[in-house]
Amino acid sequence: MSQLDDLLRDLVVANRILAHENVVDAYGHISVRHPDNPRRFFMARSLAPELVERHDLIEFDQEGEPVNDKRQPYLERFIHAAIFEARPDVMAVVHAHAEDTLPFGLIKTPLQPVIHSGSFIGGKVPVWDIRKKFGDTNLLVTNMAQGRDLAQCLGKGNVALMRGHGFASAARSIIEVVRLSVYLPRNARVQMAAMLVGKPIPLSKGEIAARAAGYRPHSPETWRAWEYWANRAGCGDMIGTPHDHAPKA
Repeated sequence: MSQLDDLLRDLVVANRILAHENVVDAYGHISVRHPDNPRRFFMARSLAPELVERHDLIEFDQEGEPVNDKRQPYLERFIHAAIFEARPDVMAVVHAHAEDTLPFGLIKTPLQPVIHSGSFIGGKVPVWDIRKKFGDTNLLVTNMAQGRDLAQCLGKGNVALMRGHGFASAARSIIEVVRLSVYLPRNARVQMAAMLVGKPIPLSKGEIAARAAGYRPHSPETWRAWEYWANRAGCGDMIGTPHDHAPKA
């Protein structure tokens, strides 16, 4: 299979995993940058992630518009287009509404890593408030101007919360952005539970850096999680082998 075939297969698997792990439900989406044309990306048509098949994937241009495809796209595809535009290092983006993350977009206490598996969210997670620049809206990101403002809030980080809405996460690969998005709500749950009985102790900058330095996206440990999630989601037969996910020579 070609690199593109591998990526699109993984994109289908990622949709199923995010749905099964309750990161997305009927709403939410994940995208991947085109490996041969960085100004384009792939994402499913407007469909619940749990139901996504290979033929449901659409190619989009840099403005978030479908390329020669008349099927209904997700309304908030501009989140993905704007982050890809702003961040050449990003290869995959998730937007979701995981309930456990929502309170931290509404209070002054920031969401920050408090457990080792939450280290990949970085430091304090910024909160993007669409109302600050665009006034009263339906809170959906429906054009590139809004998407670019969100991407600016994300900056060089991995996650941005969206007030009253959800989050956007970005990473160097599909596997990494799925890992990040699965553990983000778990970290939020632990932090919220700790706040009920005291003041949580967040990971230090040194601990976050040590975790990042030791992380290998194609390691046996990472593959173990991907294989586990895929089998839980009923698509373990689609994931290929660790070799398929290693960087191509």
